[in-house]
Amino acid sequence: MASKIEVDEIFNAGGDNDTGIDLATNDQILLKVANSTKLTMNSTGQTTIVGEGGTTTTNLQQGLGKFWTQFNGTGTVATQDSFNQGGLTDNGTGDYTTSFTNNMNNDDYASGFGTNSAEPEVHTLATSSFRANILNSSGSNNDKSIVSYIILGDLA
Repeated sequence: MASKIEVDEIFNAGGDNDTGIDLATNDQILLKVANSTKLTMNSTGQTTIVGEGGTTTTNLQQGLGKFWTQFNGTGTVATQDSFNQGGLTDNGTGDYTTSFTNNMNNDDYASGFGTNSAEPEVHTLATSSFRANILNSSGSNNDKSIVSYIILGDLA
């Protein structure tokens, strides 16, 4: 029979930040609230958490955006804010290449885009970057003052 330890707090009295939980293969950590599992982490680091509604779960590695950016695409392009963006290149009117700080596992990732009243068109996906055009209603490239991208997929 397995032993059970119940504690209110895990504390590293030495202050050297080496306290942790060491899982053997096939072990997992369960966080329960009122005897209902709310979080599971296995020995490979895969973490699943109960969603907002309380009945579905989200795999944190699969369910999170791996890249996002919002930039000004007019004049001298400038990133306003970003996550995992290594660089931004203005290739001409409404034509941008964005590189990742941490590469994607393959070029089959999903992308979502937004601008202030224009249509984005992705034409090159690579593990280290993607290239996209912003088109106006007549299908011509067009600079926009607000351009936003998000990428979902697996990191390398």
